[in-house]
Amino acid sequence: MGGRLNDDGVRRSYDTVAEEYAGRLHDELAGKPLDRALLTALLERAEPGAPIADLGCGPGHVAAWLADRGARAVGVDLSSRMVALGRERYPEVEFREGDLRALPAEAGEFGAAVALYSLIHLAPTDLPRALAEARRVLRPAGPLLLAFHVGDEVRHLGEWWGHPVDVDFHFLDPARVAGLLAEAGFTVEASLERVPYPHEAETRRAYLLARRG
Repeated sequence: MGGRLNDDGVRRSYDTVAEEYAGRLHDELAGKPLDRALLTALLERAEPGAPIADLGCGPGHVAAWLADRGARAVGVDLSSRMVALGRERYPEVEFREGDLRALPAEAGEFGAAVALYSLIHLAPTDLPRALAEARRVLRPAGPLLLAFHVGDEVRHLGEWWGHPVDVDFHFLDPARVAGLLAEAGFTVEASLERVPYPHEAETRRAYLLARRG
């Protein structure tokens, strides 16, 4: 993939697996207590009444979880098929098709944002741009929750659940991501790592909870 994001490969791959992805992962938060706790903390920190963005939302199950708890949730995803499935499954959530590096949102539109395992599809050189976009669409002091796989490898998938795909997963160094957040104008308030749950792929997971300056 080199230094740039394989946009077409990522988009086509997620379009291809969208139905199976939605079917397999629609209730994944039920088995992720730490994720639920961090999302709850995010909700409590968000400006009351302000919409919350799920950046790289896939079929929208995390956005729907937020909406079920009173949030005005907006899901953004590169895959048009994921967005279409989200609209079908979760009419209480607003969905927009868009790129993390050029978000379809106004400056200061959101009171909080999450990006769970979506930055991992960006080339390393695109991370600063994506974080700058996250800051642009957040209101002052708005919280941002990131989750990603820990490491320095790039894992390529040519097949996923029996479907042909062309997508890379970039594992990330939490210290580097924290540094990029600081450069983008965020204050990192919490950094956590955990081992995988039994039902997950065997990768170490990191969470960074930051606040927009």
